[in-house]
Amino acid sequence: MKRVLVPLLLVVALMAIAVAGYWLKQPAGAIVVQCPDPLAGCDFMHRGAPARVRFLAQPVALQAFGLSVAVANAQKISAEFQMVGMDMGFNRYDLRPARPGEFAARITLPICVSGRGDWMLYLDIDGMRYALPFSTR
Repeated sequence: MKRVLVPLLLVVALMAIAVAGYWLKQPAGAIVVQCPDPLAGCDFMHRGAPARVRFLAQPVALQAFGLSVAVANAQKISAEFQMVGMDMGFNRYDLRPARPGEFAARITLPICVSGRGDWMLYLDIDGMRYALPFSTR
């Protein structure tokens, strides 16, 4: 009985961990921000105040690039990078204050083995989520 029960409990525990991980990774409802050129910067409104997100270089897989977010009175900003319908692992970055009203981070995107370059940037600014689609070369 013990030979069957221990492996069965292990399988159930692993399945529970997998389901919980999948559920926790699902992005909460996000406000879509149209951003035709992230290198030039994209403006949007955050809680009635102007905000701007900008890539400091063209994103290329496995090459670091800068991400800058300017918004007044923000306390905490994080960025998460995912592809639609494809698990890209844990790609979350906490942005740090660069100067008053501006946060920044160095980002490195993983390579996609299928060759896709369609990404989604999920910005979390003090608990509000924004989704910005973009492409890599």
